[in-house]
Amino acid sequence: MTHRDQYTPGPASGAQVRKKRLQNDEQQNQQDKWTLILVRELRHSPEKVWQALTDPAQLREWAPFDAEGSLGVAGSTVKLTWVGTPTPLETKVTRADAPNVLEYDDIRWELEASVNGTRLTLWHNIDRRFISWGAAGWHIAFDVLDGLLNGSPIGRMAGPEVMKFAGWQRLTTEYAKQFGAETPNLPTKAAPET
Repeated sequence: MTHRDQYTPGPASGAQVRKKRLQNDEQQNQQDKWTLILVRELRHSPEKVWQALTDPAQLREWAPFDAEGSLGVAGSTVKLTWVGTPTPLETKVTRADAPNVLEYDDIRWELEASVNGTRLTLWHNIDRRFISWGAAGWHIAFDVLDGLLNGSPIGRMAGPEVMKFAGWQRLTTEYAKQFGAETPNLPTKAAPET
């Protein structure tokens, strides 16, 4: 039996959204972006968590994207390929203050040493229509990251695959309710939650 067979995500928690209207070209499209803020306590040092956030080999194990280079160098351009999408995106690392702050595209990571390890905070700007999907996806990615760092890997769950997972669908509904957002139409067939 694998760790994935035993995995069930906990309830929607540790997340909030900041609602704002962008004042640029997206306003013409009447699309709002909300900032998802997700916090997780990890029992590992900020240095170890930093490596998991920046090293392409470790990112492949838990993140919803592959990186064609290290994300740990400010000013570098790295191609990111989000799971389930065919085209890599050129991504500029705008800030890399190891092991405290990492920024690229619409994502900001903050790592703060805590008594038990690291308080990891993700700030991610997401189209408001899909904020609950993003929260559920990152919730599961954080669980996978925690398992990886603890030596009990679950295996990456991202993109179209995770959307079929009953745990993701439950989290999407819970986060939508928590955020006061509409739940987007979910895939029709859910894989059993094991």
